[in-house]
Amino acid sequence: MARMTAARAAVEILKREGVADAFGVPGAAINPFYAALKASGGINHTLARHVEGASHMAEGYTRTHAGNIGVCIGTSGPAGTDMITGLYSAIGDSIPILCITGQAPTAVIHKEDFQAVDIASIAKPVTKMAVTVLEAAQVPGVFQQAFHLMRSGRPGPVLIDLPIDVQLTEIEFDPETYEPLPVYKPAATRPQIEKALAMLTAAERPLIVAGGGVINADAAELLVEFAELTGTPVVPTLMGWGILPDDHELNAGMVGLQTSHRYGNATFLESDFVLGIGNRWANRHTGKLDVYTAGRKFVHVDVEPTQIGKIFAPDYGIASDAKAALELFVTVAKELKAAGRLPDRSAWAASAQERKAALQRRTHFDDIPIKPQRVYEEMNKAFGPDTRYVSTIGLSQIAGAQMLHVYRPRHWINCGQAGPLGWTIPAALGVAKADPDAPVVALSGDYDFQFMLEELAVGAQHKIPYVHVLVNNSYLGLIRQAQRAFDIDFQVNLEFENVNSPELGVYGVDHVKVAEGLGCKAIRVTDPAELGAAFEQAKKLAAEFRVPVVVEAILERVTNISMSGTNDIGNVVEFEELATEPGHAPTAIKPLKV
Repeated sequence: MARMTAARAAVEILKREGVADAFGVPGAAINPFYAALKASGGINHTLARHVEGASHMAEGYTRTHAGNIGVCIGTSGPAGTDMITGLYSAIGDSIPILCITGQAPTAVIHKEDFQAVDIASIAKPVTKMAVTVLEAAQVPGVFQQAFHLMRSGRPGPVLIDLPIDVQLTEIEFDPETYEPLPVYKPAATRPQIEKALAMLTAAERPLIVAGGGVINADAAELLVEFAELTGTPVVPTLMGWGILPDDHELNAGMVGLQTSHRYGNATFLESDFVLGIGNRWANRHTGKLDVYTAGRKFVHVDVEPTQIGKIFAPDYGIASDAKAALELFVTVAKELKAAGRLPDRSAWAASAQERKAALQRRTHFDDIPIKPQRVYEEMNKAFGPDTRYVSTIGLSQIAGAQMLHVYRPRHWINCGQAGPLGWTIPAALGVAKADPDAPVVALSGDYDFQFMLEELAVGAQHKIPYVHVLVNNSYLGLIRQAQRAFDIDFQVNLEFENVNSPELGVYGVDHVKVAEGLGCKAIRVTDPAELGAAFEQAKKLAAEFRVPVVVEAILERVTNISMSGTNDIGNVVEFEELATEPGHAPTAIKPLKV
């Protein structure tokens, strides 16, 4: 048997579980682990500038490729508490990341030692497992269990807290015979699938709602095949966007209160049956449940049994991994088709496409300052179908989801449930690290951008290029819009006259100087006619200098983006002019049909 420190054993297990990259910040209580990381080799480490940033980098890394598990590392005390937001974000979206923290020696953990905090108790509500390992010999088993839990059932994060003396203790461990534990995922049975398909075929206007669980299960191709076999239109959720291309003939558009399409909501309200796969009926997707559920039956397929019936009681529920269920759905649907027992859905599918051609929002405006809709129009022109978009929350993300186009799974990488400001920059770095050959384009409002902008220096230091589109109206735009219901405009205004940059007027922070000061490149655009050239230049600068490149668009101060103020998907308010001629929405998926 080989003898090594528990920290070295942990690093050897990481490699055998497929970990190739890690993100973190070293410190006194985690230095033994870092020493093992260096001695062992084989894992590339990216030094973050903030430990929360490291957790979001790990998230972006996981979300980029099926099978990835991002790892973030920090020392004791505040490093762990800083990563709680990343853990919350990960568990909300069913994203497996492993958080490793250092800890004070076991003998003084409960004696108010320097930076000693019960991080396992703090992290328990936002992890699948959070544990402080008190016996060095347990380290291999705890790490083995961590990967088993992260991959099994509904995926999610784990935190392992390692006291410094535990890290340094030598144990017997043989890396060469280590094997990961089998992954457990529930699987649908044939009778269950047959019943669900019988309900679908009995409906006249069925829809499939495809959630992030389909992407997590790497089952997008199966879902598209099933939809095509049955001729059923598909509504991707925000987390499932990209499961099938936006221009696919069965893509009915997104549904919801905010990140939705006019045609998506209209088609959903015409449906009489919904098959939800790998989705959680998020409240900003459903809105009022009485409106969402009225007049239609539901089947819900989810990997987590307790999700079924959590939001509302479906007419039928199946606890199953999305891939396992879809493999059976495809098999049974093929048999039904061969027997001539699948109804013709062509007229229903065509009606969804007719709505897509008729119910469009206007994007083409020539106003100065720039209207945000024009930014997304120009992004559609500049960035192709292989682009991986990264965003988190705010009017920028909501408008982007309404107007951008996504064609592949994992090409809209969004923090859906938690929505922490500051997520976008570090997540984009994690995405670009995981897929260095793909064009990565981040999207932020000015406040999201300012929350963790120090992480831009990580991209400069480690040569991680991507393009960051920053839409700046010097406002907390989404909160300002929400405050309209209270007839206030209070503590949401970010404007001031910058004594060092008078040319900005009241737009305050000079993001170009800040980005350049952090070692990146930046371009400011004030005329919408210059956006396209700026995006092209940004791509060239990113390729030449291998650093993040910020394109800042100076927007009009106030824009209200389409959304419901009554929590009703049938009552989304359109604040701006709608498209009434093709030139109003030149990059729409379908030419406008007036």
